[in-house]
Amino acid sequence: MRGLSKFLALLAVSAGLAGCAIFGGAPPAAPQPAKPIDAARFFTGRWYEMARTPIGLTTNCVAGTTDFFTRPSGRLVELDECRMGSPEGRVKKFRGPIDMLDPGQNNEFVVHYILYGFIPFSVTYWILDRADDYSWFIVSDPSFQQIAILDRSPRPSDAEISALTARARALGYDTSKLEFPPHFPPGQG
Repeated sequence: MRGLSKFLALLAVSAGLAGCAIFGGAPPAAPQPAKPIDAARFFTGRWYEMARTPIGLTTNCVAGTTDFFTRPSGRLVELDECRMGSPEGRVKKFRGPIDMLDPGQNNEFVVHYILYGFIPFSVTYWILDRADDYSWFIVSDPSFQQIAILDRSPRPSDAEISALTARARALGYDTSKLEFPPHFPPGQG
């Protein structure tokens, strides 16, 4: 019985590897970030989420924001927040210190989050593109599975959302996977 289990496991791994060879080899990867980041301009203040790839942690999250701040020790920290169900809903937070992967370029970094107060996990982010005036950016993980579009405005126009969705598509991302959660209503944000 043990021999049969090993054989089936080996067969499954072999079939998976053969499938990779037959159906295109390596998984897709994000394009390299297009521009360096001026850390003083980018890693300050609040960014508002316009669109994102759905993941379990953000189910029912709307009116998402990302804030960057520096601790007294000098360590850069990211704070992500969203509201549950509606812009007036309960706040959900994710926070973690940042390590730059490419000092000087500042467009590839890792955030070390702690979920539920005790579960550590890290996410690598690449800033694929940004506005010259730092009014928006498109971020992805290196595997190009997750992507988000953020803006300095809490209420971007439909035209801006369409233009940035088209930019994400031009970068090679399947934008049919994106969700566009509600933003802050006027007077909030």
